[in-house]
Amino acid sequence: MPTVAPPELTAPFAPGGENAIDAALAQRLLSIALESGGDSADLYFEFRVTADYSLQEEQVKTVGRGVTLGLGVRVVKGDATGYAYTEDLAWERMAHAARIAGQIATGGGAARPVAAHTVELPDFYPVARPSLVEAPADKLALLRAADRAARAADPRIVKVEASFVEQLKEILVFTSDGTMARDVLPLLRFGVSAVAEQGGKRQGGSSGGGGRYGLDYFAQAEKDAAAHGREAARIALAMLDAREAPAGEMPVVLGPGDSGILLHEAVGHGLEADFNRKETSNYSGQLGQLVASPLCTVVDDGTIGSSRGSINVDDEGSPGRRNVLIENGILVGYMHDRMSARHYQRAPSGNGRRESFRSMPLPRMTNTLLLAGPHGHDEIVASVKRGIYARRFSGGQVNISNGDFVFSLTESYLIEDGKLTAPLKGVNLIGNGPEVLRKVDMLGSDYQLSDGIWTCGKDGQSVPVGVGTPSVRIASITVGGTQA
Repeated sequence: MPTVAPPELTAPFAPGGENAIDAALAQRLLSIALESGGDSADLYFEFRVTADYSLQEEQVKTVGRGVTLGLGVRVVKGDATGYAYTEDLAWERMAHAARIAGQIATGGGAARPVAAHTVELPDFYPVARPSLVEAPADKLALLRAADRAARAADPRIVKVEASFVEQLKEILVFTSDGTMARDVLPLLRFGVSAVAEQGGKRQGGSSGGGGRYGLDYFAQAEKDAAAHGREAARIALAMLDAREAPAGEMPVVLGPGDSGILLHEAVGHGLEADFNRKETSNYSGQLGQLVASPLCTVVDDGTIGSSRGSINVDDEGSPGRRNVLIENGILVGYMHDRMSARHYQRAPSGNGRRESFRSMPLPRMTNTLLLAGPHGHDEIVASVKRGIYARRFSGGQVNISNGDFVFSLTESYLIEDGKLTAPLKGVNLIGNGPEVLRKVDMLGSDYQLSDGIWTCGKDGQSVPVGVGTPSVRIASITVGGTQA
């Protein structure tokens, strides 16, 4: 069943609303946007309701709710783009935004918008009842369940925080080439952090997840609130015994799931077409060439059911797609929005995304994945004499132009004689994304999609994304630590 916004959450521009936006009104706005001679134009209407809840030290700290509404107008002339937005959907304000965006174009014959036709879309996140319509008490009960489970795990757990953020976004897109697309996007994110203390040492752990679900997310095995609380406590307790990280060049095994964030940051951004069009990516001009180990196939897939990064349609009206980027080590494609697709004479790949109506769309990832390989997880670990097992990641820094990165690990272990031994703290992985992919010499059959926690930033805009990977052995990588 497709996601349907309840009446109390329906956008003012939705069909049947008091100020419904129809194709005729949109065509008038597009005509105004193009009257100065633009090549193309599009309209992006957005209505968003968000709510957030947080619990600290067993007390409710935050309960909030917000609503945003607006229209963004883009006009393209050659390689130049004009953009304007309004938070007021009165005709005069919308027409003014269209004229302002159109000022990028001066002279030349004005293009005429094509009559709109509705794009038939799949539904990758059917939610019969969005979480936003459920009682706030139900969400606070989830936070309390996580808190109790974390504290019950061990007396050494001294601090717990839990949060729940939800939203329902409705978008309506019109383009001057005749596209009309509407979507309703649910999204929730749940998180727990715990602190363990023993003998004057304190260590933290966290767990979380979510995606494009209703509260039915918490009915899934190992994804209920209490399970996240226990997992946060487990990590915090394990890290109490953590050693200082070793340093130097050594093999690294990336665990399945969350390790995909390294792929996303160190490789994925370099495959976004705008960086390649500007020749600022390490992958510029590399189409058809071997850029990774032949074991590696990388895809960006916006069609995964209920995943945080999935989209039925992108923010330019192009349907979500599964795009192969690297196939058996060969670079075969980039991620495109309409601008880059025109430059490369390709069809848009469904990667034109924006943070809100206040922002222009850019080529952005959805769910970026390294597909499974032929090796077993235990086989991969057993192959390492001495190295690092990376299970969970925190922040990182990446240079898009060359792929150089530094990533910090929040959960990692020493591998000695083919077995996981001591937990480690202070581990940083230092390397280069393309070089790391070339050094992949074993790839697991245990692919996992990371649970829905990731948000990607680019040019000041943030969008929800997903990542996934199997276990990966990297022959050598620089590990930043404290001892040789």
